[in-house]
Amino acid sequence: MGDNSQDHPYYPLGAGISGYSPNELSTVELLIKAGGGCAVLLGLTFTLVSYTRPKLRVNDRIAVLWFVLSGTMHCFFEGYFMINHQKMASAQDLFGQLWKEYALSDSRYMTSDTLVLCMETMTVLIWGPLCLWVAVLITKHSSLRHPMQLLVCLSHLYGDSLYYATSLFDHYVNDISYCRPEGYYFWLYYFCMNFIWIVVPFYYLLQSIRTLSTAVRFQQESISLRKST
Repeated sequence: MGDNSQDHPYYPLGAGISGYSPNELSTVELLIKAGGGCAVLLGLTFTLVSYTRPKLRVNDRIAVLWFVLSGTMHCFFEGYFMINHQKMASAQDLFGQLWKEYALSDSRYMTSDTLVLCMETMTVLIWGPLCLWVAVLITKHSSLRHPMQLLVCLSHLYGDSLYYATSLFDHYVNDISYCRPEGYYFWLYYFCMNFIWIVVPFYYLLQSIRTLSTAVRFQQESISLRKST
């Protein structure tokens, strides 16, 4: 395809996306490579944690895997978008092709949309590194684990909610759709892939709230007991 800004598969069809070049890899090949990369990352992380912290509980090991996966994706995959957002349409490296495939469900990633770019930049520079730090705090049984875990999880819930809300507002109120009409782009790419970052952070948010609440209650009871003796 040429440089015509409308010569692309993204919606709305009139979106200004110049220099579009179709992906060289098929969707299946992209998903296999992405899944394989995640599997290698999780496998190496699990092996390292099992070797260095053999007494770490299974639940905590799973938490480490989640925060390492999130932090790595935020810093590197989303970092790729932050750096290359102006030339995404012609990219043919793995990350570029993955973003072009995902953008079929949200073309804002092809147009350097202000909200998406600012949100992803904050994710790369702040929330990604904090995810990795939380993983380290978990392995060290640090008292900072739950305050930081709560903060990071809340940021994911806020970011995803804002991401959904702005897109759906444009769709239903402004009659602007950034997603292709095929259902699987909306439900599999746009909805499911992002909903994971609501469900899992919500679980760990509740975990941190319960833990911190228990700690505060224990401290209050200890203070009351000392005062009464």
